[in-house]
Amino acid sequence: MTRDGHNGRRPRRRGQGELEAQVLTALCEAPGPVPAAWVQERIGGGLAYTTVVTILTRLLAKSAVTRARDGRSFLWTPAADGAGLAALRMRKVLDGETNREAVLARFVTALPPGDEQLLRDLLEQAEQPDAAPGPGEG
Repeated sequence: MTRDGHNGRRPRRRGQGELEAQVLTALCEAPGPVPAAWVQERIGGGLAYTTVVTILTRLLAKSAVTRARDGRSFLWTPAADGAGLAALRMRKVLDGETNREAVLARFVTALPPGDEQLLRDLLEQAEQPDAAPGPGEG
């Protein structure tokens, strides 16, 4: 241990999107619209307030959260859950490709059999106009 109380190791770096997922999870558990400080407190881990605001702003740009002015700050609300955020990421990647058909074909052929069948079932449900919303919808 060093004098500052650390064990000499650097803190583990979070994976890409991990902080966004943690922020979104905290928002989904909130009792309603909350300030960034509330999110910061729920996440813990010594995350700076400015980092939380940056993540919330990125999520806003991805349409995963909404915000409303509250005095000089904002109150934040989730517009999507974790599954919705993953779907937004997938859509963004797909929208950035020039050959959508090839990308989708490779995606489908790389799926394990259970996931492939699940995707087929979801597509079939989506084609039915009176179909009930799928998981994470509605």
